[in-house]
Amino acid sequence: MSAVPASHPDGEILTRREGSVFVIGLNRPAKLNGFTPKMLRELAAAYTAFEQDAGARVALLYAEGPHFTAGLDLPRVAPLMGEKNLLAAPGQIDPCNNTAPFRSKPVVAAVQGITFTIGIELMLAADVVVAASDCRFSQLEVKRGIMATGGATIRMVERAGWGNAMRYLLTGDEFDVATALRLGFVQEVTEPGGQFVAAMTMAQRIAAQAPLAVAATLRNARLAIEHGPAVAVEDFRPTQAVLMRSDDVKEGVASFVERRTALFRGC
Repeated sequence: MSAVPASHPDGEILTRREGSVFVIGLNRPAKLNGFTPKMLRELAAAYTAFEQDAGARVALLYAEGPHFTAGLDLPRVAPLMGEKNLLAAPGQIDPCNNTAPFRSKPVVAAVQGITFTIGIELMLAADVVVAASDCRFSQLEVKRGIMATGGATIRMVERAGWGNAMRYLLTGDEFDVATALRLGFVQEVTEPGGQFVAAMTMAQRIAAQAPLAVAATLRNARLAIEHGPAVAVEDFRPTQAVLMRSDDVKEGVASFVERRTALFRGC
């Protein structure tokens, strides 16, 4: 990563394109990337910009500094908690992927060091997570008298099962990267400092696949979670019929026959 200028006192969200990868960075390292209202608004704007960018096929979420995030900056955010549009305004993409409109393209997250509260919820809302071995995780809202409302109560149970999720949701206890890997919260572990490169490599691998098929896969998996396997199965045939009429399928078949790497255009 290139040198990054000092962040705004209230933090900021950095965005840039690297080929087909839309890079989104948390930048308030002096305060452990604690989220202010400004950062929450800018993060939703960044996810929305990613969704609307036709040339961006995958997003990579990362953080500047040695820590991903200590969570919400409570003195600044607490007065706004309970408001309906805290994480995303109407029509924007919710970074926690809990409210419509939902993003149609994948997100890879790279996390390191302290990864607390909303940090866990953001990575669980991503599709693939690469974590540094020095990660410290805690969903500690109960220690502050509040409830996790970014999706942890849903996704930790989905990934780890009721007892494993409640073990940490109800105590706020810290857990390490080995536990996060065992519970399915992260998918790959690197040495500290290697998480961004590994996540970028993963993002580029996803970006090289057929965009329409990637979007269809995300959509179908979401159907299964929200409405059950039967609804997802009913979607198989009509979705495949649409994909079979795409230029990407023609390119996929041609690349197979010609023994070369496919170059998909997303149409």
